[in-house]
Amino acid sequence: MGWLAVCVLFCVACYMLGQWQLDRRDAALEEINRVVANYDEDPVPYAQARDLFAAGDAGDEWTVVQLRGQYLEEDSLLARNRGHGGQVGYEQLVPFRDSTTGDVVIISRGWLPTSSADGSVPASNPDPPGGDVEVTARLKPGEPDIDRGAPAGQLASIDLTEYQEQVSYPLVQGAYALMAAETPEPAEAPHQLARPSLDEGPHLSYSMQWVAFGLLSFVGWGYAARVHRRNLDLDEHQESADEDDYGASPDARLERLERARRAKELRRRQTGRYSDEDAEDAWVDSRLTPR
Repeated sequence: MGWLAVCVLFCVACYMLGQWQLDRRDAALEEINRVVANYDEDPVPYAQARDLFAAGDAGDEWTVVQLRGQYLEEDSLLARNRGHGGQVGYEQLVPFRDSTTGDVVIISRGWLPTSSADGSVPASNPDPPGGDVEVTARLKPGEPDIDRGAPAGQLASIDLTEYQEQVSYPLVQGAYALMAAETPEPAEAPHQLARPSLDEGPHLSYSMQWVAFGLLSFVGWGYAARVHRRNLDLDEHQESADEDDYGASPDARLERLERARRAKELRRRQTGRYSDEDAEDAWVDSRLTPR
């Protein structure tokens, strides 16, 4: 019963782990649906998407927006430890003032590799285009503060509240924009980040595996309980034969000896071990068998 309780606890743990994998799958499917719904849509003017930027809602992520205005290059910063193509580098962040509304939105112009000589700075940091620029970008909700320091001119995450502390004018706080295209095109630009994956991952199969593990534990418990019960029966039979052997008739003793021999043979088959005692019993049986 103790091992049965362990199996029940193990099965409950497997069920909870399976539900955790299903929750991760639901989150992945939600992200995929956002990408499918927003990523390749026609751009809308920033003035129409202004409320989406202010709210920074996850459901509006990847909405394509068109802005027209000027980069405020002097207040650009770098977001450090940003992955791209299996490497770690930076994202170039530049404030952009929209000429229609006057709002200043942070735009990530893309990814920059680190310098081979000094990993604390990017290998290159190209300037954004000057003058009036038309930018097509995708909305991204601002990131939380990760409570990690960064060198001057850099941010540990794209935390818009922290960015606001670096400039003297108000920034749109809900979301920033991930640049997709610029007009006019500069001679050199950061690398564009890869399109989000539409792969939901192995979460469904992992969930089914956890449930299977939980159910199989009862199969293992049932087999172990059956073997244990059979061994106890053999031990009880042997003890009973030893206790009743004294004072019994020769025929009764022979019958009990035969039952004990069969019990030993059954145990040997169960364990797969052939002991010296088994060999001795086999030798005696071969001599006692009538010819």
